Parts: sequence; C-alpha cells; structure tokens
Amino acid sequence: MSRFVTAAFAAAVLAVSAQAAPIKIGSPAPKFSGLETADGKSVSLSDFKDKDVLVVCITCNHCPVAIAYQDRLVEFAKKYAGQDSKVALVAVNVNNGEEDKLDKMRERAKEKGFQFPYAYDPSQKIARDLGAAKTPEFFVFDKERRLVYTGAMDDSMKGEVTKHYLTDAVDAALKGETPKVQTSTAVGCGIQYDRKKSSN
Repeated sequence: MSRFVTAAFAAAVLAVSAQAAPIKIGSPAPKFSGLETADGKSVSLSDFKDKDVLVVCITCNHCPVAIAYQDRLVEFAKKYAGQDSKVALVAVNVNNGEEDKLDKMRERAKEKGFQFPYAYDPSQKIARDLGAAKTPEFFVFDKERRLVYTGAMDDSMKGEVTKHYLTDAVDAALKGETPKVQTSTAVGCGIQYDRKKSSN
C-alpha cells in the first residue's frame, strides 16, 4: 500500500462518528425504498423479493479501501448476481462529502461498468439500521431476509486472499445452510455519519 493511500486511509478512519450497534445474525433486513441509483433509477428492498439471497454492500466513492475492492465487487456481481441469478447485490453509498455525491457516483459506475444498483442514501438511514461502521462492509441476507453474514468481503485488500468470507456465505445461503463464518471484521474507512440528527 502506498504512503498516500495509507495516509488517506488513516484519515478516513478517524472521520467516523458514533453509529448504532451492528445488527445481530438472524435479524431481518431493514426496509429501504426509493433510493436513487447511479443509473437514474431507484431501488427498494421489495425489488429483490424473487431472489434467494440479497447482498447489501455499504460503500462509497472516496475511500481508498472501497476503491480497492470495486473491481472485486464487479467480478462478484458477474459471477453471482446476474439478471437471472438467485442472488442480488445492491451497493449503497451513505457518505455526503463532495466526492460521494450522486454525480460522482455516476462517473464511477460508468468508469467501472457496474452491473448492479449503486444507490445513494443521503439520509444514512440504511447504514444506521444495519449498524454499519466501515466502507466497504457487507451484509448477506437469506431467502427469508434474515442476516446470515456480516463483515469483510475477504481477508486481504491487497489481493493475497486466503479467506473468501462473502462468497462462502452466499454459497451456504444458496444451499439453505449456515455459513461457517457468520461475522468478520470489516476493514475500511469509517462512515462519515452526519452529527446533526433530525428531531422528527
């Protein structure tokens, strides 16, 4: 990892503020609806009712770790989350900095050729409901939309991967089995939660 990336990563991690505790294994998927996507559409939890497995990735545009995983996310989508597959993937950006605005998301999605919804939730509700802390952070829900895995995609952002947490969890869920590893520690930049909360 370059000195620049290391410094940027450290600074981003320090930017995180308090969030809710992570949801527990077995918890239902939090509802979300009408999130605007980079391709000019919108996405809701109900859109995936016909899928056996739903993967929610909380990510963003600016984080060096999230950027490092984007190609792997594209490859995962090609292998597991095609149009006719039993798996759905939705990536959600909740950061509200300039590099994470919807126009920048559109540029990134086009550049990388995202074939999955890349949604924007400026309210940050979905991340708070999930108890997400880092970008990227993954949440795998089974056919009943119960959480079966949460954490990192794998064990190395540098590519020297020995543990494939996400794909192992998805494979298990597709078989109706419990993943051998249900939680891991997500490594990435701290989500930049807004400190001001609505009084409503």
